[in-house]
Amino acid sequence: MLPVAFRHTVVSLFLVALAVVGWPALGSAQGLGVRAGASVDPDQFYFGGHYDSRPLVEQLHFRPNVELGVGDDITTLALNFEFVYKLPIDGSPWNLYAGGGPAVNFYSFNDDSSTEGGLNVVFGAEAAQGVFFELKLGALDSPDLKFGVGYTWR
Repeated sequence: MLPVAFRHTVVSLFLVALAVVGWPALGSAQGLGVRAGASVDPDQFYFGGHYDSRPLVEQLHFRPNVELGVGDDITTLALNFEFVYKLPIDGSPWNLYAGGGPAVNFYSFNDDSSTEGGLNVVFGAEAAQGVFFELKLGALDSPDLKFGVGYTWR
């Protein structure tokens, strides 16, 4: 069970992040989605949600997401503020994408907690129907590696 102070901090920061980042973008959002996968260091299963904005310029999209990781005797909440550049594949319903951005990671373990900054680099492939596969490399205090799958409703 997460300490009460940690839960209140996480909920407060999530609501502030949603209001500051999410609210204006939801009006122009291309789609909301869900995601799940596995991470390495810490070794966890994670799940969460995201939205994918319309292009900011050309194929550059803002794709903030929140992921809750469990396992390895740690609970992780990651707020990721990522930008992705989409590369269409001629004649295919699939796009490739690459990007990254900063992260705020909240870790809770053994009745202790910490808040750490991180950086993610992301590579993926997405279908026009909404399914995607993603690989994230973490730096600073983000999980080292994440492999995820998800779906974006358009």
